[in-house]
Amino acid sequence: MNVKKGAVTSTPVEARFDQGRHWRAKLGFVVLAMEQTVEDDATTLTPPGVGIHFSRIAMSNDATIKTLGAMAPGITASAGLLLPEDRLDVISYTCNSGTMVIGEEGVMAALAAAKPEAKTTTVMTSVVRGLRALGARRIVVATPYLDEVNDYVLAFLEMRGFEVLDIQGLNIRENTDVDRVEPEFMREFARGLDRPDADAVFVCCGALRTLDITGALEGDVGKPVVVSNQAMMWDCLRLAGIEDVIPGYGRLFELDCAAHAAALEHETHAPRAA
Repeated sequence: MNVKKGAVTSTPVEARFDQGRHWRAKLGFVVLAMEQTVEDDATTLTPPGVGIHFSRIAMSNDATIKTLGAMAPGITASAGLLLPEDRLDVISYTCNSGTMVIGEEGVMAALAAAKPEAKTTTVMTSVVRGLRALGARRIVVATPYLDEVNDYVLAFLEMRGFEVLDIQGLNIRENTDVDRVEPEFMREFARGLDRPDADAVFVCCGALRTLDITGALEGDVGKPVVVSNQAMMWDCLRLAGIEDVIPGYGRLFELDCAAHAAALEHETHAPRAA
């Protein structure tokens, strides 16, 4: 192509600017390389005026303790690709199992290293806040994970003061298989774990399409249901000061910023179990 330097001279004009498309808040998410569910669910739960931005992180499709832990060095670099010349209000790491294996504090420190202006969270941090905001202490837990990962789920929840009445996993090893688990099967599986003395049902893993059946499952069990991407978006929106109620996705999205603030207060003052 033959480009002639100086061939174009634009007439000076003063452009008008507004607050942009994402004038209410900008949220950033670090998602797994093979992830196929989180982005769709986040889009479903995004109110007008809020921007959601995604960066991918390398991860083996073979979901074991070893491969989950191997993500740790890449978190900061992945987060740094999110609006590098602009500000985020909130940034979240979206892998439940990765958060627990790497460590919640370490993950949030890695996010903050890339985006120090943003409030940091993880999907499991969001789950804990959601359960506390709903007043749940005794819970049952359904996961797609290998039992070596479920050991971490149990320890994580118990350390944060929850009584896990039952936890059952599907022992699925490959991440791409988790994406293909039928939502109605997960509804049946989670419903089968419910107990009269459980305050809530928690379905763990953002790759599961459980957002699709959250409202129906709550109707089945007659108590709050928390699923990963629902909790993550509720937490991120409330951290950003967005109080929109989004019907059809569980009782959690009926709770406002005051309920979220109470969960944060509990988090600040409640010592973790040894």
